Amino acid sequence: MDEIKAIGVVGGGQMGSGIAQLGAMNGLDVWLLDSDPDALARATKSISSSIQKFVSKGQLSQARIFLFGKAGTDAMRLLRCTSNLEELRSVDIVIEAIVESEDVKKRLFLELDKITKPSAILASNTSSISITRLASATSRPRQVIGMHFMNPPPIMKLVEMVRGADTSDETFSATKALAERFGKTVVCSQDYAGFIVNRILMPMINEAFFTLYTGVATREDIDAGMKLGTNHPMGPLELADFIGLDVCLSIMKVLHAGLGDSKYAPCPLLVQYVDAGRLGRKRGIGVYDYRKAPEAVKSKSRL
Repeated sequence: MDEIKAIGVVGGGQMGSGIAQLGAMNGLDVWLLDSDPDALARATKSISSSIQKFVSKGQLSQARIFLFGKAGTDAMRLLRCTSNLEELRSVDIVIEAIVESEDVKKRLFLELDKITKPSAILASNTSSISITRLASATSRPRQVIGMHFMNPPPIMKLVEMVRGADTSDETFSATKALAERFGKTVVCSQDYAGFIVNRILMPMINEAFFTLYTGVATREDIDAGMKLGTNHPMGPLELADFIGLDVCLSIMKVLHAGLGDSKYAPCPLLVQYVDAGRLGRKRGIGVYDYRKAPEAVKSKSRL
């Protein structure tokens, strides 16, 4: 399989824009696709700002600084945004980073299978959904693989690669080489619900919700206990807000259905928060309230 030179990224949210940034920072031609023009505008602004921060902090290698210039402007020239799936017809790999729904991802893979060149790899950034089942929507299951980036992709060092039942050695090697080009450490999981990271992480987050739900401790003490007692940089409830409570719930449902064990049943409090729209930082409220308190009304009286 030839070296990957051009990538398509589907999804202009935090994950998709971060993956697209990695591609541009490493000299690849990048197509970033989203059906929402506003999402693409936000992504472009975010990527440009992030690259400039990397350059200003001296966090790019000398080779990449030479390539991109002091402001990282050349990296931005490698990035093109589109809402037209046909623009991905000539890329070497497509990495999807859309909503964590098997049905939605399958529909996308079905379309990508028709549009992309026969040699293209189709990769999913899914954090829990079966790669084998996603591959079944295509005529190229040997070229479908899981490429799970951690959030935020430009910062976090890990990429979790997942082989489906039919993923070829050539597909795995080419995708692994791409992750390593991005400066990532690769771990490989077999295609079981939750893979490695979320198989371990999400039950911990779910148990933290049960601990809050049953009144064992306050949210602050639960998070402080895990941060100071186990040296975690964020407490599990803080982390859930950062990830998105809807995403956490979706993964717990996948674990529960895929592994068939009651210990993976989502906590009722987590379900309730999602039902109430308390999805975490992205909505301004989750376990914690991130909305700015209204400014105190200034007194009109004069002393």
